[in-house]
Amino acid sequence: MIQLLNYINGSLTEPLSKQYINNIEPATGQAYSHCPDSDERDVQLAYEAAKNAFESWSKTPLEERMLMLMRIADGIEKRMDEFVAAESKDNGKPLKLARAVDIPRAVSNFRFYASAIQHFASESHQMPGVGVNYTLRQPIGVVGCISPWNLPLYLFSWKIAPALATGNCVVAKPSEITPYTAYLLSQVCIAVGLPKGVLNIVHGLGSKVGQAIVEHDGIKAISFTGGTETGKRIAATAAPMFKKLSLELGGKNPTLVFADCDFEETVKQVVTASFSNQGEICLCGSRIFVEKSIYEKFREAFVTRVKTLKVGDPNDADSNLGAIVSEQHKNKILSYIQLAKEEGGKILCGGEELGADQRSDRVKNGYFISPTVIDGLSYTCQTNQEEIFGPVVTLTPFESEEEVLMMANSVKYGLSATIWTNDLKRAHRVAEKIEAGIVWINSWLVRDLRTPFGGVKASGVGREGGWEAMRFFTEPKNVFVKT
Repeated sequence: MIQLLNYINGSLTEPLSKQYINNIEPATGQAYSHCPDSDERDVQLAYEAAKNAFESWSKTPLEERMLMLMRIADGIEKRMDEFVAAESKDNGKPLKLARAVDIPRAVSNFRFYASAIQHFASESHQMPGVGVNYTLRQPIGVVGCISPWNLPLYLFSWKIAPALATGNCVVAKPSEITPYTAYLLSQVCIAVGLPKGVLNIVHGLGSKVGQAIVEHDGIKAISFTGGTETGKRIAATAAPMFKKLSLELGGKNPTLVFADCDFEETVKQVVTASFSNQGEICLCGSRIFVEKSIYEKFREAFVTRVKTLKVGDPNDADSNLGAIVSEQHKNKILSYIQLAKEEGGKILCGGEELGADQRSDRVKNGYFISPTVIDGLSYTCQTNQEEIFGPVVTLTPFESEEEVLMMANSVKYGLSATIWTNDLKRAHRVAEKIEAGIVWINSWLVRDLRTPFGGVKASGVGREGGWEAMRFFTEPKNVFVKT
């Protein structure tokens, strides 16, 4: 058994409770490590360490902060194989996906914000004959960063890097379901000499550790990525305390396929956008709307391609999909598939757990669901309105641009959308009218770290990425000088 530890005040420490949570490998269904079962006492220790470190860290020259973040990035990269194996083991995703996406993007996050802090500038406004206003952007103090289980280190670093770059000190909580790479990050921070207290990582349950971070009077801002219901609870607690909030929440993202699309490329990319990371990405396109004139052709080609996807051991090089992150989440996904049947949906492929005869001995007790495609459902049904967050998509035909926009915008979410068409005017027109924070045209999941990231409606509050994140983690102060 691997015993994970908290990272507080520059040291790896046991939780004060001396209690631990079993950490399950999704592919095998077996516990392989123990995660600290921390509580508000550990959060308080982390806060005190962060508070004590803030004055020094906030006044550290930009170049020194830049070099420290670069060292962290280098430290992760030097242990790439170890981080990749840990992320796959913890989350259930294929090794090749962790190697191609998760860990390299975590490295990129630290490097990007290390560079960005050198170029972060504020505004000045001249009033002729009167004076000059200039804006100071100062670090907030101690901030809380809470990340989800689907892209564990990628999204953890996505929050921590800009917070540290702008001079804040951090109390961070990774998901208790996928804590392993955050623990490895602690080791890297110690190895590269990150000053004590600048970053503190407290493991444990959301109801204990996450809530304690949100409720703490001294923690002035919360950056959270996770489910919409959890986001509501955080907002209800933090808003009356006047904390700054950045909430990146759920999605029920539409994919719009028009008849004039590049058909073969569209089918290929829509499959990828549907089932990457077992569909456990908030940006996956789970509602696929196809223009009626090509609906049957697209449905046949799409299902044929989905059936070629291999679900299996994340360690196997030819596995396209790995394990669902937990038994609880597996059961949730299966319940939605059953609901879809009750609502009149037709299962075109998948719709069940991976059969025992399709599994190797190592993963016979793991959590695997075959990629599932459903049609015949109303766009207003529960299956099409609620976030499933798994390898399940629906197909729905449409006849006009107005109709598909109405259906696409019918949900409470508004995170991302994907549009497939060769009509440039239509692409821009639909992108403007669709209710989403991110729109991809003839592509999916192309990310430029300089651009704002986030959603509208129930998909969140605020934006991350680029200058948006650095503005979030700083307080603007206007200074007027009379001339």
